[in-house]
Amino acid sequence: MINVTRSSMPELEEYIKEIAPIWNTHWLTNMGPKHQELQAELIKYLGVQQLDLFTNGHMAIELSLQALNLPKGSEVITTPFTFASTTHAIVRNGLEPVFCDIDPVTFTIDASKIESLITEKTSAILPVHVYGNVCDVETIEAIAKKHRLKVLYDAAHAFGVRYKGKGIGCFGDVSCFSFHATKVFNTIEGGAACFDSEDFGLDLYRLKNFGIRGPETVDAVGANAKMNEFCAAMGLCNLRHIDEELAKRKAVAERYRQHLGGIPGLQLNPIQPDVQQNYAYFPIVVHEDIFGATRDEVFEALAQQNFGARKYFYPLTSSFDCFKGHFDSNGTPIALCVSKKVLTLPLYAELTFEIVDSVCRIILQLCR
Repeated sequence: MINVTRSSMPELEEYIKEIAPIWNTHWLTNMGPKHQELQAELIKYLGVQQLDLFTNGHMAIELSLQALNLPKGSEVITTPFTFASTTHAIVRNGLEPVFCDIDPVTFTIDASKIESLITEKTSAILPVHVYGNVCDVETIEAIAKKHRLKVLYDAAHAFGVRYKGKGIGCFGDVSCFSFHATKVFNTIEGGAACFDSEDFGLDLYRLKNFGIRGPETVDAVGANAKMNEFCAAMGLCNLRHIDEELAKRKAVAERYRQHLGGIPGLQLNPIQPDVQQNYAYFPIVVHEDIFGATRDEVFEALAQQNFGARKYFYPLTSSFDCFKGHFDSNGTPIALCVSKKVLTLPLYAELTFEIVDSVCRIILQLCR
């Protein structure tokens, strides 16, 4: 089975060498040497002012929202075209998601529609950089300043992405990354929040470490979301090879474009101006009336040949069973339409051109 992704891993000997000192220190967690080293290296690589590490990307978002001190019950404008984590983090903080439709080309939140959704209860905007595509950060920043709103970016798909030469983690009040095993850069499980404000960083640190600020000082109520030393060690290894990994991903993506570019009825991920891509995913949107087959038919044809594509994102988070009767997905018609037509194809650094060619041959056989 060729899965839609495969975790990048260093050579076993490299990881063993990285974790060997842990047997000397017996320091397994609680912001140990590996944690501190990875934190410093990521600040340099991502070009951000400050960064804190978390046990996973979801806790980075959920606790960052909490650290923004938004009024309980207030509204957060976001997108339904995302992973469950984004919406769940809002709801679990006692906030109300307000869903904005997406841009039909980049699949990110449609910034031109945000302002019409702002009410006296709106406290923040939570956009998502989708498939490595960058949100309209300038418009979002202008809207946030005009209405005095906080901005938290879900940058789970955007590790290594730069916009106009600036690291994507530099935008908003805080930007959160996922370092899950399936991501471009992984720490097995992990995540990070990037920010500028020292006061915000202190609040965030308290929240991830039980509110502890000193050996005898607990001045806040917090959770436990600390990254352990073994995950940090994996991150240090993978970070050494990240540029090589991105180059391999680029080659795979370009191979897909050679086969699928210009095929009527297949919409490919855009190449955005001023954006240094990370080639995190290779989505196609299947317009069945032109292409001659549905997204689901393409999915099944690939599955029969042991190629694991993914309907990513389907369904919309606003359509989840846990929110039944609470949201109307018809209010975001473009997101709803794309969710029913999108399919992400296998893409990872070690994927061979032969496999890419086979995937494309199956898809093109379905073309009218």
